Amino acid sequence: MLIIDDDATMCHALSRAVRRIGCDADCAETMAKGLHMAQTRGYDIVFLDVRLPDGNGLSLLPELTSLPSSPEVIIITGKGDPDGAELAIGAGAWDYIEKTHSIQQITLTLTRALDFHKKRKLCRVTGAVKVLRREHIVGDSQPLMRALDLVASCALNSANVLITGETGTGKELFARAIHENSARASGPFVIVDCAALPETLVESILFGHKKGAFTGAERDQLGLVLQADGGTLFLDEIGEMPLSLQKVFLRVLQERTVRSIGGREERAVDFRLVAATNRDLGQMVADKTFRNDLLYRIQSISIHLPPLRERVQDIRPLANHFIERICARNDSPQKGACADFFETLEAYHWPGNVREFIHTLEHALAAALLDSYLLAQHLPAALRAKVARSRVAPTVCAEPALDVEAAGFTAADMPPLQDFRDDAWNRIEQRYLKYLMTVSGGSMKEAIRISGLSQSRFYALLKKHNIATR
Repeated sequence: MLIIDDDATMCHALSRAVRRIGCDADCAETMAKGLHMAQTRGYDIVFLDVRLPDGNGLSLLPELTSLPSSPEVIIITGKGDPDGAELAIGAGAWDYIEKTHSIQQITLTLTRALDFHKKRKLCRVTGAVKVLRREHIVGDSQPLMRALDLVASCALNSANVLITGETGTGKELFARAIHENSARASGPFVIVDCAALPETLVESILFGHKKGAFTGAERDQLGLVLQADGGTLFLDEIGEMPLSLQKVFLRVLQERTVRSIGGREERAVDFRLVAATNRDLGQMVADKTFRNDLLYRIQSISIHLPPLRERVQDIRPLANHFIERICARNDSPQKGACADFFETLEAYHWPGNVREFIHTLEHALAAALLDSYLLAQHLPAALRAKVARSRVAPTVCAEPALDVEAAGFTAADMPPLQDFRDDAWNRIEQRYLKYLMTVSGGSMKEAIRISGLSQSRFYALLKKHNIATR
């Protein structure tokens, strides 16, 4: 176990509790030391304090949970924060507990987390989880493997699944993997793009219609829901489903029966529902644009797909995979890639995720038509420019000022424009974040909502500027 906490008394109490159940305990009083220890030794459990001398402990969560040992992280805090607790669990923490809890309660949480971790390790070592069919899902990073572990769990039942993630993260690929690894693999896999459903025909498309039910209904039409009988129904972008349809579809989920438009009888239908969205359905429920009861129905199992920027170690195998596929599709010779090509790909932020990644490789292969190897120079200029900018370390002035005249520079110490601009931007970021934490009352959830940043990006900026929260 690793305990990251600057409270010596708490470290001593936790260490004693850990040793009583037959485990070893190491302690670190800062985020930097704790992360270094976690990276150099394979811990099973990490106790992580929120308020540490060098920043907010929650910002370490993504790095800790993505380590090869994949430790269970238990957040411990002297002052509870409901928003912080929600964000921590959502980011992969095992539990969020207050230091005021009894040592018996803390030990119980520890024992449960350790038992879960041991069983998960055993499954991976013995191969208890069957080998997945995962066509075109490339990589073995910890964030991706956690998602695939859930796909393996889905294969053992027919529970409804909700897949969330940014645009371009591969939600349809994961939906197919769930279907192909389930007992329904021999049945149909029916895709419904909710964003493309015309509102006037949506019920006819989903549930079918009888001849003469409305103008233009010249013959009986079997709806997509009935077409999925015995297989999987994949509702892509379910957040775009019209509110008027949500109540009707909820009844279909509950009763597993469908009545076509113009039909008199209901027909039984047996399908497994997999839904996907890049939207925050919880916020949509709060805004009354998505039904709460439908959300409960569709998320028996939830799988969140990590953005490409959080699985950088998968970029090289992904690049090799898609280069091979694109060359084969174009009937062109296979190409190799130089180190600077991969390094540039790994340094980019990938806001469009894997979808943008594939288009970028297509551009590079087209630009390298007569060359045997792909170079960074073959990548789009806009991408290379952003990578170059991110690699330039800004020069920080001893007495920073946002107003260049107020800074009082002379010809001898006037910095280059790029250095001054980067330095000014860093200070603007820092001031914004500090004031944001004030106006949000220290609520992490509210601060993320106001800023419009992703959770991982927000934590990264807090860590970058050493901004602590309550």
